[in-house]
Amino acid sequence: MTNTIHLTHKLFNDTPFKILENDNFSAESFVYPSGVEGLKISNSRGYLILLPYMGMIIWDAIFDGESLKMKDMFSQPMPGEGIADTYGCFQFSSGLLANGTPGPEDNYQLHGEFPTSKMSDAYIEFDEDRIKVGSIFEYVKGFGHHYLAKPSVVLNKNSGLFDIKMSVTNLSKYQKMPLQYMCHMNYAYGANAEIGQSIPDNAFKLRESIPDHVHPTEEWLKYNEELKASGKIINKLDDATRYDPEIVFFTDDLSKYSDTAEFRMKLENGKNFMTKINTAEFPIVTRWILYNADQQVAAFALPGTSRPEGYHAAEKAGTLIFLDPLEKREFSVTTGLEN
Repeated sequence: MTNTIHLTHKLFNDTPFKILENDNFSAESFVYPSGVEGLKISNSRGYLILLPYMGMIIWDAIFDGESLKMKDMFSQPMPGEGIADTYGCFQFSSGLLANGTPGPEDNYQLHGEFPTSKMSDAYIEFDEDRIKVGSIFEYVKGFGHHYLAKPSVVLNKNSGLFDIKMSVTNLSKYQKMPLQYMCHMNYAYGANAEIGQSIPDNAFKLRESIPDHVHPTEEWLKYNEELKASGKIINKLDDATRYDPEIVFFTDDLSKYSDTAEFRMKLENGKNFMTKINTAEFPIVTRWILYNADQQVAAFALPGTSRPEGYHAAEKAGTLIFLDPLEKREFSVTTGLEN
């Protein structure tokens, strides 16, 4: 039997409030000093911190005492118009009308309009085996696009793995809608961690464009040329001095290799971070590595519908999705601490 709790803003206060507790799960609401509402859902292995009214962002993820989240400059989530205003989370939804870093021809903010959207409704569903937190966002512009987005997160009992889901419906009755979506998971950087995947290494190619936010040094340019010449990807994090500015790799259509793809990052302590996707939903995966004193991240697998190089780049590459009037598209990623 599935039970549903419909959340309201009144349940979120400075003092943490236990919304539910049973043998397998608990859910506790609270408010950060910044005013952002948070929801902590826990099982026997650890917990997730969700922002149900701000883009359904996963702010933090800790299982078996291991933090999955990147090192960042934010002590708490901050309200803002875009993800750059609060870039310290474990996961956010990049898109949905345009995604990634805007190219020279693009006119939208970093990672699109959705990441910090103000959600209209939020809820908790739970039974003996799982707990799900979801929210709803309706985007509508006069003379523009109109869609309904339903992001959600599902945590299973006794597991460090969880599912990140997104449903997008084009609510227009007459016009198509572009869709660019990336499940942007900012995993922690682990010194000497080893990265592997179920697809061939040569499916990844080094990014050759240089976005505006990247300011290359001579050493970085030389290293990029070495990577490009060798055709190799970074599968071991054994030289942090080389990852500032960021190093980025992309795949093309992964569906030609397999219906599903799995990616792992094994830490020195033997623990595995894992991400599993359906390649029909997510034909393209990005690997993003950055290490400096302020930010340290090893996003070993960022699943997306296209490369995060901008709207027009996806259009030129033929990877831009369009939803027909009233068409719905659904996505699901399984990720977390495997063992």
